[in-house]
Amino acid sequence: MNDVTWPSSALRSFLNSQAAGGLILMAAAALALLVANSPLAPTYFGALHAYVGPLSLSHWINDGLMAVFFLLVGLEIKREVLDGQLSSWNRRILPGVAALGGMVVPALIFLAFNGQDPDTARGWAIPSATDIAFALGVLSLLGKRVPTSLKIFLTALAIIDDLGAVMIIALFYTSNLSILYLAFSGMIVAVLIGMNRYGIVRLLPYLLLGALLWFLVLQSGVHATIAGVALALIIPLRRVPGRPDDMKHSPLHKLEHGLHGWVTFLIVPIFGFANAGVSFAGLTPAVVTDHLTLGVALGLLLGKLVGVFGSAYLVIRADWADMPAEASTLQLLGVSLLCGIGFTMSLFIGLLAFADNALLQEEVKIGILMGSLLAGLSGWLILRFSRREMLLTST
Repeated sequence: MNDVTWPSSALRSFLNSQAAGGLILMAAAALALLVANSPLAPTYFGALHAYVGPLSLSHWINDGLMAVFFLLVGLEIKREVLDGQLSSWNRRILPGVAALGGMVVPALIFLAFNGQDPDTARGWAIPSATDIAFALGVLSLLGKRVPTSLKIFLTALAIIDDLGAVMIIALFYTSNLSILYLAFSGMIVAVLIGMNRYGIVRLLPYLLLGALLWFLVLQSGVHATIAGVALALIIPLRRVPGRPDDMKHSPLHKLEHGLHGWVTFLIVPIFGFANAGVSFAGLTPAVVTDHLTLGVALGLLLGKLVGVFGSAYLVIRADWADMPAEASTLQLLGVSLLCGIGFTMSLFIGLLAFADNALLQEEVKIGILMGSLLAGLSGWLILRFSRREMLLTST
């Protein structure tokens, strides 16, 4: 990709050249599976459920560290919307419609298997989310075989997808929303917006209020990672007309580069290790073929493929959006399969949907593991052997 065509950014540089982050993430996930099925399993699961202050270690990782990850991704999305691959309407509509299709179709497939069973139908949203960390980790292993435009497309789609999952959790799986804490959160957001409007560019006030916003969102009952995205969208991106290099000194740019190494090589691997550990003890053919397990697995594998690829393909064929630059139809198909990697939010929704039923939780975990592994492997194989010249625009 020509550097003149693509403006520099921390995330794009990482996606193009640094497979190390993806390799570390895959190693962390594999280690988690190994530990969870070894004599160390009681220690592993006990440590995750041990409380450190007001929260368990698992909650500190999923609600705290991942808020920082979402902050970094949100910063990149803002940059792309204002000055990058998502700066035009036809570039924005593609990941948005694809994300919507990728939420609706998996839910329908899940309900096709579970709609008649009121005990399991509650889990309809489990296959609706894409795991950004794992999906981008797979892409990073492919290096330059996948055009940067598709990586940006997947990043945008996944963050929209996860935000949709957060809204689903708030609306359908949150029983104790605190209006008071939500109101306080809204007040902090209003103050942050005011700081941006009045030209405050120092990062420290934003970060201090961002930490307070995280606490208030956590207490409100809404998933705390949304605080990271909200803060990212408010961090100033100051540009001087005719002097684009000045953007490199903006608060957004400084924070993005400051967070990049920590997120890539520490936060995401810790998160992968904490969430990928699934015990196979007691696994039987009946569990694998149960309608709940199949609904989750096929929702991720086929639902994401049909929903994401089908929606994107129709939008492109209708000339409502452009095909990502230098990408082929086959590559779009491969990326759509990678959207079926649903570890993070899928596990979280599964725990919420079946909070009082350990057996159903285990079936959900097996379904997520099956669907995610098949989707990730299929997507990797397609992208590994795809050919760029098979462009959709030429068919």
